[in-house]
Amino acid sequence: MPTEPHGPLRLLVIGAALRQGSTNIRLASLVARLINDTGATADLAPLHEFDMPLYNGDVEEAHGLPPGAVALRDRLAASDGFVISSPEYNASVPGVLKNAIDWVSRVRPQPFKTKHALLVSASPSMAGGNRGLWVLRVPLEHLGTRVYPDMFSLPKAYEAFAENGDLADPGLQKRLSDTVSGFLSLVEADSRYGCLRRRWYEFLGECTGAPITQRAED
Repeated sequence: MPTEPHGPLRLLVIGAALRQGSTNIRLASLVARLINDTGATADLAPLHEFDMPLYNGDVEEAHGLPPGAVALRDRLAASDGFVISSPEYNASVPGVLKNAIDWVSRVRPQPFKTKHALLVSASPSMAGGNRGLWVLRVPLEHLGTRVYPDMFSLPKAYEAFAENGDLADPGLQKRLSDTVSGFLSLVEADSRYGCLRRRWYEFLGECTGAPITQRAED
């Protein structure tokens, strides 16, 4: 995909787990490789790189944002979009990830607003962590993030990876690759070629002034 003269797209890829051997860290690494293979640049960021306490308004008032939240804000700001590979905890989003979102949401201007996001998950269950991704969409869309409608969930994740880091199932590997490619095409159209934006789905909270009947594609 041509990006000159702007340079390659830059995507922040967050592995939203603290455990080093997490399947979601492995999935984030695979997504980052797929992004790099397109000529874009992936900034792979395991969540343990952004240490921060539980959100507390008194702490924020006394000390401001913790360094981990500032670092995450800076890397978000430097990206054209972001990917989150998130575990599912009790059919919901991990507390450590929600806490990070809560801290970074305190920044002004809001770093999540108008950013494009792709959500993926890996889980040992047959659902692949999909329930947690639906929960994760809520705070991100509330903050103005344009969450890509296609999400990818990897079931039976402990046995899903080949030795080379790809997915062992060729069909799942192709689906993930196609999802990443489609997401990058949207990010490129929105960030590089504003006059050619395809608003083929409605982003929550966004007002273009166009009648609804004209918003499918313009």
